[in-house]
Amino acid sequence: MSALPQSDTPRKVILDCDPGIDDAFAIAFGCGHPGLELRGVTTVAGNVGLDKTTTNALAVLEFLGRKDVPVAAGSPAPLLRTFTDAHDVHGETGLGAARLPAPSGRPVAAHAVDFLIEQIAAAPGEVTLVATGPLTNVALAVRRYPPLVTQVADLVIMGGSAGRGNMTPAAEFNIWCDPEAAAIVFAAGWRVTMAGLDVTHQALATAEVRDRMRPLGRLNDELLLPSLRGYHSLAGADGQPVHDVCALALVAAPGLFGCQPAHVEVETQGRWTAGMTVTDFGADAHNALVAMSVDAPGFWDMVLGALHRTAAVMDAG
Repeated sequence: MSALPQSDTPRKVILDCDPGIDDAFAIAFGCGHPGLELRGVTTVAGNVGLDKTTTNALAVLEFLGRKDVPVAAGSPAPLLRTFTDAHDVHGETGLGAARLPAPSGRPVAAHAVDFLIEQIAAAPGEVTLVATGPLTNVALAVRRYPPLVTQVADLVIMGGSAGRGNMTPAAEFNIWCDPEAAAIVFAAGWRVTMAGLDVTHQALATAEVRDRMRPLGRLNDELLLPSLRGYHSLAGADGQPVHDVCALALVAAPGLFGCQPAHVEVETQGRWTAGMTVTDFGADAHNALVAMSVDAPGFWDMVLGALHRTAAVMDAG
């Protein structure tokens, strides 16, 4: 089954993220896809620390010519655990080998948690929340304002795995980074659509895909290609996974994905398994839709089309 209903009008989206190479790809995709209306970006500590994820979000949006998209800075650390970043994967800045100009803009005054609550409560049923980093902001938002569960149109995350992890054999990084937050989110009473490693490892930026990016001009030369060159992910594979793009792509084109209903619990106590998303496809009660397959050629046709639109706006500006 597909995850989300198709929409004839652009879906309003807030992206809660931790830029991050694949987050930067997701922002570029979200700015270019006609079926998405990016209403805001909130940041969290994850791939790198909060100061860097916030600076990167601002810098990427300015580079893309989208200073109009507000950025709200959020949580600098997990709820309970010591923060550990992923600079070994994303580089010291978080954007691999890309070197964007320092942003001139600043985040809005509101904390990301307040921004999420205010934006979603102001338009009940209209805003889809896409979370591509640790779920700290989302957990705090739903704890502070429980009606969020019924007022958000959909919640889609990049995180977790029904199989093996990438941070440990059991856990994917975003969930491992703050498993207590993830446990709150999955138990909050809404349906979580999970685009985890099961599907993101099927959508690799192969050499062929990278060749198709070359006509994107500055977008490719200054952001996408340098980022990928500095992206130390999935060693030995024929290409790099652009994990976070999959979550936004699932909102834009749900028909490209095959999803299965499941009950997902997040392990918080295990010595070796903390952060594991324990996925039961045979459960009677479901709290999640788990993406398990993707039409990879169709995915890349759509993603590259959106990136071409983003590049055209940059050139026109």
